[in-house]
Amino acid sequence: MDDEAKAELLTFLVVGQLFALARSGAWLRTNHLIESSLIWMSSNGVQCDWLDRARLVSASRELAERASGWPFPKEETDLLRLFNLKTGWFLDYRSDVVQRLHSFCADHLAQRD
Repeated sequence: MDDEAKAELLTFLVVGQLFALARSGAWLRTNHLIESSLIWMSSNGVQCDWLDRARLVSASRELAERASGWPFPKEETDLLRLFNLKTGWFLDYRSDVVQRLHSFCADHLAQRD
């Protein structure tokens, strides 16, 4: 898994965390994050060892908490616009929210290296 794929997976997980918070008022449980990461990897045809995946899952909670004060959709229809549902649950990178979160995640990963 290259750096861009890691940033995209982390972005997917952070959006998922913020989506869950907006809908239910609670963060995703770890098992849901692991399942989401496996689904994303399968959908995108990438492999990742368990330790890298665990680090990304862990970082998603930290980054989502840091971004939780940012403007983020609250209404169901606006939340769904973060995804391109015509092709599945893929993030819509035309969304300003998704672009900003992707940059945030990529910066986090770059600082970690």
